[in-house]
Amino acid sequence: MNRIVATVVACVLAVPAMASGDAEKGEKGFNKCKSCHMIETPDGESIVKGGKTGPNLYGVVGRAAGSAEGFKYGDSLMAAGEKGLVWDEETFVAFTMDPAGFLKTYLDDTAAKSKMTFKLKKDNEDVFAYLQSLAAE
Repeated sequence: MNRIVATVVACVLAVPAMASGDAEKGEKGFNKCKSCHMIETPDGESIVKGGKTGPNLYGVVGRAAGSAEGFKYGDSLMAAGEKGLVWDEETFVAFTMDPAGFLKTYLDDTAAKSKMTFKLKKDNEDVFAYLQSLAAE
């Protein structure tokens, strides 16, 4: 019986929680992000044509910070990824509200910096829900 309970718990924990935001609203909200970020599948299909100043955000949900192939991240974000930062709703929302402030707190380093200077002051949960919805396609 204990083995069955442990298996059920493991399966529940393995399934990523659905975002609390509204993916449809987040698709519109992503317009604020696309000047720096694109969304492109690994096979090259463009979901959102956007800038290349920031990394491709396809598959960002559940990804370690600073680990997208082919993008040169800043030292602080790389250090956060090495420390174990993974993009879930909580970390994504906090980071997008104040990127440098988040990294300073996460790394306990007052000198931490972020290349992302834009602060998404609202609808962060919706943008996260939109990005999460793309992984299911």
